[in-house]
Amino acid sequence: MKRYHPFLVTLHWILAVAIAAWLLMGSNILSEMPNSDPEKINSLKVHMSVGIGILVLMVTRLVVRLRSTKLTPVNTNATTMNKLSAIGHYALYTVVILMSVSGIVSAQIAGLGDIVFFGSGAALPETFDNIAPLVAHQVLSTVLMLLVAGHVLAALYHQFALKEKLFSRVWYGNRQ
Repeated sequence: MKRYHPFLVTLHWILAVAIAAWLLMGSNILSEMPNSDPEKINSLKVHMSVGIGILVLMVTRLVVRLRSTKLTPVNTNATTMNKLSAIGHYALYTVVILMSVSGIVSAQIAGLGDIVFFGSGAALPETFDNIAPLVAHQVLSTVLMLLVAGHVLAALYHQFALKEKLFSRVWYGNRQ
């Protein structure tokens, strides 16, 4: 096989866009918005919904990828680079899943389900500073940004410097 299954390709690109938007929203909008701002509840609703969607899509992609026909790994003739590729891909899955879970746990501790989704009318907590899983969520956000940047740079290196036509593996077309 020369290309991933179209379902995996679709999930890859949906997740790429969603994760980028999700990271930007969390780090640039939510973190800067005071909990007293009435718009924060709507922003949290979007952020939490997208986060749960990403978790579902990422777990689905992981299961489908593990169960589908494997592509021949790209061999750069550099053992370290080959190992880093495998580690980097599984690190992306792991960090996204852990980040989603830490977000869910943080929301549960803060009672956000009732406030954000079920209209309890309660105010958001004055601060989220005392929620330990939120610290993990923020650290994982930084780690994920670095992993995504590394993933993009590695893909560009393979595509343009090594001329391996790597992008064709994660796009649509004849799989043979």
